Amino acid sequence: MSIQAPSVEQLREVAASLGLRMSDKDLACYLELMSDGLAAYSMIDALPDHLPSVGYPRGKGYRPEGDENRYGAWYWKTAIKGASQGKLAGRKIVLKDNVCVAGVPMSGGSSILEGYIPEIDATIATRILDAGGEIVGKAVCEYFSFSGGSHTSATGPVQNPRKRGYSAGGSSSGSAALVAAGEVEMAIGGDQGGSIRIPSSYCGVCGMKPTYGLVPYTEILSIEFTVDHTGPITANVSDNALLLEVIAGPDGIDPRQNAGRPLGAYMRALQEGAGGLRIAIVKEAFAHPNSDARVNVKVRDAAERLAKSGARIEEVSIPMHASGSALLVPILAEGALDALKGNGFGTNHKGLYVTSLMNALANWRERANELSETMKTVLLLGEFMARATQGRVYAKTQNIARQLRGVYDSALERFDLLLMPTTPITATLLPATDASRREIYQRALEMLGNTAPFDLTGHPAMSIPCGKIDGLPAGLMLVGRHFEESVIYRGARALEQATDWELV
Repeated sequence: MSIQAPSVEQLREVAASLGLRMSDKDLACYLELMSDGLAAYSMIDALPDHLPSVGYPRGKGYRPEGDENRYGAWYWKTAIKGASQGKLAGRKIVLKDNVCVAGVPMSGGSSILEGYIPEIDATIATRILDAGGEIVGKAVCEYFSFSGGSHTSATGPVQNPRKRGYSAGGSSSGSAALVAAGEVEMAIGGDQGGSIRIPSSYCGVCGMKPTYGLVPYTEILSIEFTVDHTGPITANVSDNALLLEVIAGPDGIDPRQNAGRPLGAYMRALQEGAGGLRIAIVKEAFAHPNSDARVNVKVRDAAERLAKSGARIEEVSIPMHASGSALLVPILAEGALDALKGNGFGTNHKGLYVTSLMNALANWRERANELSETMKTVLLLGEFMARATQGRVYAKTQNIARQLRGVYDSALERFDLLLMPTTPITATLLPATDASRREIYQRALEMLGNTAPFDLTGHPAMSIPCGKIDGLPAGLMLVGRHFEESVIYRGARALEQATDWELV
């Protein structure tokens, strides 16, 4: 396919956007100079793309309705059976609707991508199938994953299976809801500010945000390259460790990954118990302006159960944790806007670019009014601040995030794990259809205080249910050293075995 050369008038508009003032004679000269470059573009555009091959047969599937989708958590149902043997043989897994699966529709929770069908499988989807798992569909996620509540998806709100009318959490809302409802055994979620751990906390399931780069993010719709994480959501700790064993490890494509890191023996770690673990209760994590005292009590009671299981518990102060979530604001506002301007992938990295997805996103500016209220607010802020500060505050935030990582690393030199509430509150009521913009925005971001900092620093963090308050789960979060998910699983399994969380 030949790339059409611009007209003089088109080139004048391009020049003006770059701050260049040129005469028609200048523009004609530059058009001539560009001819070799245009020929290179045409040559490359005519080449076949270099994409991974797809295995395992798959049918068309369908979007369930009515009683078959009573929580609004299913986006698409299908049945893609993997290998006949493997670690996941006989297990059914649903993927968050921002993960590419060939032949299965993907919307990313949006109206803009409605009707898009990927032609390739994400690395994690291939690994699940190679391990004998069956991919049974896509779970609803929030509009381009910009919400910690479950009320912003284009398909409508996702109900909390524990208590209808309440949020299931976001942005991996459908993934956690389907696991909590017992409709699937395992799910994949994504996490850039807490989007695995928040819905896990609200729905009473186990959600692991692995170390940054442990699990390949290849062929998953990005929010911001430096905070993208994907990981397992399951009903119990053992299944969580099993699924992570399958999906973890470098794929040779995702530049977020460190190829030299050894993988943990996550399943084996479950047998080791909590004996001897040094666990620090982080004081500031219990003192957010919206911290619910009842949640704090449930989490501290669970810490006592860990102590009885052999862990050594001590309270510590990490003052910088209190402002950690604020650091995420410039990253998401400016970084996510930059990725969106690059049609979901941006530039300047050697990852896999899903060009069909980029094409599907290319008209987002013409349909920007369809974006959720949360996204509109964040993107307006990001565009304004990028112009006002020329990226200086974004850059400074990335620098300070390294300082925050160092603060946690220092604490983790003395302790094996940090312990705190996953969310300072339990699930809140879903906003009514006529709710104000302020309420919609608040319900989307009010719970990020303890989850967001660890997306910035990349530490592994897991939510485990630890009790109930008025029928709604409370979540406890364990945070470990980079690439030491095995240690987190030791503590999580010990807590799970100590008591039935639904009875305390």
